[in-house]
Amino acid sequence: MRISEGVEMLQLTARAFDQNIILNPTLVWNNDEAILIDTGMPGQTDQLKEVLNELNMSIEDLKAIFLTHQDLDHIGGAADIRKKSNENIIVYAHEFDKPYIEGKLPLIKTNASQMSNEELAAIPDDIKYLYKNPPKIDVDRVLKGSQLLPYCGGIEVIFTPGHTPGHVSFYLKKSKTLVAGDALVLANGQLMGPVKQTTLNMDQAVQSLENFLHYDIEHVICYHGGYFQGCPEEAILRIKEHVVQGES
Repeated sequence: MRISEGVEMLQLTARAFDQNIILNPTLVWNNDEAILIDTGMPGQTDQLKEVLNELNMSIEDLKAIFLTHQDLDHIGGAADIRKKSNENIIVYAHEFDKPYIEGKLPLIKTNASQMSNEELAAIPDDIKYLYKNPPKIDVDRVLKGSQLLPYCGGIEVIFTPGHTPGHVSFYLKKSKTLVAGDALVLANGQLMGPVKQTTLNMDQAVQSLENFLHYDIEHVICYHGGYFQGCPEEAILRIKEHVVQGES
């Protein structure tokens, strides 16, 4: 889905826990460079290649990968993309999630060694393999909040911890687009806070949403749920009010 000139919300389909899910990485490009924000699950690189081909692009055109955080469905394709891009691609992630992404620490939410036999038995075999053999990739450059990256008219890093310790979102200055990662989700056309069951620190995650209020936002891309047109301020205030009322 074309959001604006040089910004495309991609759609990758995956099967997990006996249901089909749609993941929405973001492609940002101009005449000289292309950036991919999040990479889907392991095994989705062929889908990505097909989507890029429809845009008259290829994996070899990608100059950098920005990872919003460490979760499987965000980092899963990164290593394969690097391999198929002649390993010249630069990988960015926040310093707090870097050791998990690189495999120096086990992924927090899918650490098989911390699960009971009953919990592991409940996980489908195709996903269970990933819990025991998680993807990993070296992070070339670490991200910090308010950092301005010199790609495609300027991309600003917004530090939004809570969902994971090093979760970040990105503001695309040229198109006034917020790439929210998992800091926001879209459900039935309504912006919601991060999913409580998969968020490590819900209070911190909701507090992080206030950082979005400092930006002039016209478009929001949620990794889960897709595209929302408009400013998220009203939704953020509603989410915070629910937390205050104990409804989170």
